[in-house]
Amino acid sequence: MAEDTALYNQIVMDHFTHPRNMGEIESPDGVGEATNPVCGDTMRLFIKVVGNRINEAKFLTFGCSAAIASSSITTEMIKGKTIEEALAISNEMVTDALGGLPPIKIHCSVLAEKAIKAVVFDYQKRRPSHSPQETVS
Repeated sequence: MAEDTALYNQIVMDHFTHPRNMGEIESPDGVGEATNPVCGDTMRLFIKVVGNRINEAKFLTFGCSAAIASSSITTEMIKGKTIEEALAISNEMVTDALGGLPPIKIHCSVLAEKAIKAVVFDYQKRRPSHSPQETVS
């Protein structure tokens, strides 16, 4: 079944037709995946972190135009952010960055938020524990 791309604005279509940061990162510091059980859209994020900042982010997504656009903009939104700043990104922020999504496609931005949380959780799980001195500012 073909998707009606007329539902989407210029920003969504640009990120769908020219996705940024598509692909995998070799030896990533974190990998996170989220799947929508209803439609089957799946988003996998990869990050490289330097000094608590995400300096590289890539994605692989199986899904509709809105899922691909949400993945693309998400990688742009998290690059340069600290881990804490990335965790603060909500599905509403992803939707806003895309200039809006049709109500039936909001689940794609929810997928992005879940993938961010998953990639950060994986990153934190892979890291050795902080000593108390490291957590003091």
